[in-house]
Amino acid sequence: MIDRAAIRSRYEFMSPHLDERGLRMFAASEAYAAGRGGIEAVHAVTGVSKTTIWRGLKELKANAAALPQDRVRRTGGGRKAAVIKQPGLVEALQRIIESAIRGDPQAALLWVSKSQRHLAKALAAEGYKISYKVVGRLLRDMGFSLQANAKTKEGGQHPDRNAQFEHINALVKTFQAEGQPAISVDTKKKELVGDFKNNGRALRPKGDPESVRVHDFVIKEKDKGRVSPYGVYDIAANEGWVNVGVDHDTAAFAVESIRRWWNKLGKKRYADKARRLLITADCGGSNGARVRLWKVELQKLANETGLSITVAHHPPGTSKWNRIEHRLFSFISINWRGRPLLSHQVIVQLIASTKTKTGLNVACDIDWGHYPKDITVKKSVLENLHIRYDDFHGDWNYTISPQPKP
Repeated sequence: MIDRAAIRSRYEFMSPHLDERGLRMFAASEAYAAGRGGIEAVHAVTGVSKTTIWRGLKELKANAAALPQDRVRRTGGGRKAAVIKQPGLVEALQRIIESAIRGDPQAALLWVSKSQRHLAKALAAEGYKISYKVVGRLLRDMGFSLQANAKTKEGGQHPDRNAQFEHINALVKTFQAEGQPAISVDTKKKELVGDFKNNGRALRPKGDPESVRVHDFVIKEKDKGRVSPYGVYDIAANEGWVNVGVDHDTAAFAVESIRRWWNKLGKKRYADKARRLLITADCGGSNGARVRLWKVELQKLANETGLSITVAHHPPGTSKWNRIEHRLFSFISINWRGRPLLSHQVIVQLIASTKTKTGLNVACDIDWGHYPKDITVKKSVLENLHIRYDDFHGDWNYTISPQPKP
C-alpha cells in the first residue's frame, strides 16, 4: 500500500531546496519507488502534473550523460498561468457555477449540463480566453468533482412509521415461532421481452458485445410484449416464487400469484400445520392498502385455502424496506445483468437459476391469464367481507378469515 503521508512529508522537506528539474526528478523517483499507482499518488499529494512525472521517469531511465545539464528553468520562468494573465477568472467561474446550482434564472448554465466545455463557453461569453482542460484543473483546485444524484430524501415521514416497522417485525417473529407461513410480496419492475438492452455487463469475447435494439419500444408480436414479475418471498424458508404475468398488474393478478405460490410451494412446506398466513406488502400498487379489489380477492383465497390471512402494509414511502426487494429482486437483477430478455422462456430460466451463498432458491412460471383493468368494487362490498381491522392502524393491518359456509 502506498504511504501518501510519507511522500507528502518528504516532498515538503525537499521542495524548498530543489530547482524545477530537481523537483521533477524527485517526483519521478517517488513514483517509481511506489510502483503500481505511484504516479497518481505522487500527483495527488504533491500537485506535480502526471505529464511532468512521466517526463521525469523517462529522464531517469535514459542515459544521464545524454541529458542537458545546464538547461534549468529559472524560478518563475515559463508560461504564465491563466489565472495570472486573466485576473478575475476564478471568481467568474465560481459565480457561474454557484448561480447555476442555486437556480438563478439569469444563470447561463441553468438548463444545460455543467460540463467543462459548457463552462469554458460561458466564460468565453464574458471575455475570458480559456480551454476546457484549464477549467477542469481550476474546478479540482476549487474542490469540485463529478457526482451523481444521491437518493437520500424520503419525503414526509409518517409519525407511526417506526411503530409500524416494529409491529411487522413482531408479527413475523410470532408467525415463525408458531410455524405459520410469513411472506413478503411485491411486483418487480416491468420488463420488455425481446432483444433490448438490459442494464449491467456480462462476460463476452473481447470486441464482440451482444447487439440489441437502439429504441425501447414494445414488440407487438407473439411471445413478446411486456411482462410483470410478481414475487412471493418466504421469509423463514429463504425461498422465492415469481409469477411472470403477461397481462395487467392488477390486484387479481397479485392474489393469483400468491395462490400459485401456496399451491406449488407453500402447501407442501407447511403441510397440515398452517392455519394462518402473514403477508407483508407495500402500501401502494396492485397490493395497496386502499385497493378494494385486493381485499375482495384475498377473501376468495381465504375461502379456498381455509387460512386466516393477516396483512401488514409497510408505511407510505418505505417500499425499499420490504424484504423481497433486497432478499429476492436484487439477486434476480444481478443474475440477469447484461442479458437481453429475448423470450418468456429466457426470463423464466434466468429467474429460476438465481441462487445465493445463503441458500436462496427461486421457482418461476409464466402466467398466461388475463387480468382486466378498471374493475370497480363498491364500498358496500367490503361490508360483506369477513375482515377484522387491527386496533393499531387498521388501514395498514387487518385479518381476513374464511367466510362461514352456508
